Amino acid sequence: MTRDEFTTIAGNGLWKQNTALAQLLGLCPLLAVSTNIVNGVMLSLATIIVMALANVAVAMLRNLIPHEIRIPVFILIVAALVTVVDLLFNAQLHELYVVLGIFIPLIVTNCIVLARVEAFAAKNPPLNATVDGIFMGLGLLWTLAVLGAMRELLGSGTLFGGIDMVFPGLAPIQVLPESYPGFLLGLLPPGAFILLGCMIAWKNWMDARAAERARRQAPPPVAPAEAAGV
Repeated sequence: MTRDEFTTIAGNGLWKQNTALAQLLGLCPLLAVSTNIVNGVMLSLATIIVMALANVAVAMLRNLIPHEIRIPVFILIVAALVTVVDLLFNAQLHELYVVLGIFIPLIVTNCIVLARVEAFAAKNPPLNATVDGIFMGLGLLWTLAVLGAMRELLGSGTLFGGIDMVFPGLAPIQVLPESYPGFLLGLLPPGAFILLGCMIAWKNWMDARAAERARRQAPPPVAPAEAAGV
C-alpha cells in the first residue's frame, strides 16, 4: 500500500464517504444507541472489529468465492464474526451488553458492513481492505461520539454516562448544574434526527467551503492564443 492510497482510504472513511454523514447508512443503530457517548463508542468499536476482520477475510478469499453466491458467503463471514463479538461483550461487559441489546447482533445486517465488503474488500488486497474497514469504522465512531455527546448533554447535562459499565469506579461528568431539568427531546429519536440533520448540514457546508477555497486558489486557465504565442 502506498502513502497516497492510505491517505485516500483514511480520508474517505473519516470524512468524504463518512457512513453516517455522507452515505447515510446504518441509521437504525446510529439513532437508537447514540443516547450517550459510551453507548455510541462501544457499538462503534464492535463494528470496527467486525468490519476490519470481515474485510480482510473477504479480501483473502475473494478469488475463491463464486460470484453468484458471494452475498450469502459474505453474510456468513460477518455473522460468524458478530457472534464472537457478541459473546465477548456478554462475557466481559455484561451490563453494557444488556444496554446495547439487539444492536450488536444486528451488525450482521448493517448496511455499512455489507456495503464495504461488497464494494471494497471483494476488489482489493487484504491490507487495503483492512485499513478501509478500520477507517470506515472510525468515521462511524467519531460521528456517534459527537452525536451521543450532544444528545447526552442536552438530555441530562452530563457526559460519559454509563462509563462505570466499562471502567468500574468512574463516574459521569456533570457539565451542567445538577438542577438542570433536562431536555427530553435530546434523548428521543426526533431529537436524534434533528441533531444528525444539523451535523449533515455542517459537513456539507464545510465541503462547499473547501471546494470554493480550492476554486479560488486554482491557477487561471491559459487562453489558446497565449498558449500558441508561447
